Amino acid sequence: MARKHTAPVRDAESRGLKFEILADQLRRGILAGTWTTGQKLPTEQELSKESGLSLTTVRRAFDELVAERIVVRRQGAGSFVAPVRPRDERVRRNIGVLLPDTQLYYPRVLQGIDESLAAAGAALQLATYRTQPERGDDSLGALLDSGVDGLLIAPTPAWIADSAARVRQLEELPVPVVLLERSPLNLGSADTTEHVCADHRGGAYDAVRHLASLGHTRIALLTRQQHPAESSVETGYRQAVADLALAPSLEYSPSEGTWDSASADSAFERLREFEATAALVFGDREATLLEGAIQRGGLGVPRDIALVSYDDEVADLAPVPLTAVAPPKYRMGRMAADVLLRRLREGDDCPLHQIRLRPRIVVRHSCGARES
Repeated sequence: MARKHTAPVRDAESRGLKFEILADQLRRGILAGTWTTGQKLPTEQELSKESGLSLTTVRRAFDELVAERIVVRRQGAGSFVAPVRPRDERVRRNIGVLLPDTQLYYPRVLQGIDESLAAAGAALQLATYRTQPERGDDSLGALLDSGVDGLLIAPTPAWIADSAARVRQLEELPVPVVLLERSPLNLGSADTTEHVCADHRGGAYDAVRHLASLGHTRIALLTRQQHPAESSVETGYRQAVADLALAPSLEYSPSEGTWDSASADSAFERLREFEATAALVFGDREATLLEGAIQRGGLGVPRDIALVSYDDEVADLAPVPLTAVAPPKYRMGRMAADVLLRRLREGDDCPLHQIRLRPRIVVRHSCGARES
């Protein structure tokens, strides 16, 4: 009787690359005993027909499993479940994850990490430093003391401010480390860390370019202070303004740092002074407060002022749903975990991974363009 091999792959954007999803399904099937040691797996053509995926995608999934030594290929015969590894190779990996917190931005990152580790049979040990830099080293030490095999770390800005010293410290740790979302500053080619980060410069650049494509030439940037991505967003915004020959110097950040209704009113007044017709606002909460200030001022969004927020955590819940720059949080977590697991498997044979993932623009009502 023929077994049902895999379910069709759906919603690849929310759960990962299609070949990764298929590889996960096959891996789980092998672990569950759907296919046993030495048993022949479905052919690439069979899986392609059953899942609706291309042969190239199916082949990449098999390549992943072959690289992990879960599957072996035999020329002219097909792909088979690999023999059970020696005991020392089947030890369950324990991966330490250190995050600022588990609110807003990081749940999707953590989901990606967890799904990647679970598919590989690895355990996750989570610690947070609650956005308090002084707790970072203590939390890191606690993870190391617990005997983790590798670390995924989202460091505070202060933690990476002294870049050269921190790189040396990472190199001296007894386990491999992959940085999440942030990498050492201003090291250039001297940066030898492995990291997976969102390209916030590119995200801001694309937001300005999107607004410019709608005919806006006076596009402001409104930010909040003391956020790790703020400088990258500013850099991307300024480059786009220069490249597109837009009106310069339309930037504002309330002195309070944290926005409330009063600071949103101040930001709106500055927009009026700028004669801006559009703004990139960092992030969703601030853009939502600004919508209220614009309405109180007798104007409308996007009729009088078009808005794009940066983050896309709660952008769709604003009174006028916000067009938003959406960092690939789930994919970032998944890829960082995959990089660390590959490092643990291959050691020094593994090339150094330094990955930047460019955010996408999710179009909603606030910019005046047709929704995507």
